[in-house]
Amino acid sequence: MLTQNCGHAATINTVTPSARGCEECLKTGSMWVHLRLCRSCGHVGCCDDSPNRHATAHFKATHHPIIEGYDPPEGWGWCFVDQTIVDLPNQTPQLGPIPRWV
Repeated sequence: MLTQNCGHAATINTVTPSARGCEECLKTGSMWVHLRLCRSCGHVGCCDDSPNRHATAHFKATHHPIIEGYDPPEGWGWCFVDQTIVDLPNQTPQLGPIPRWV
């Protein structure tokens, strides 16, 4: 069940993660702290504690509202639009061991 303060349940999909780490950081050799998984399309980006904040940048570029805590699989969701925690219908399995940078 989705948290009452969020109306974006229709955007939650079962997704395949796009990478075994932050997509953009892997391409540039940057470090990340934690990973976030877009539940609209499967993009894996780094959290806002990371230097490049790629998950938030992905939201700003695509307007995909809900992410899942993905490093390690944490099972919680967050809606960028409504700034609230959301209950996800399932947890996304990792593609395999994810390298830790920090």
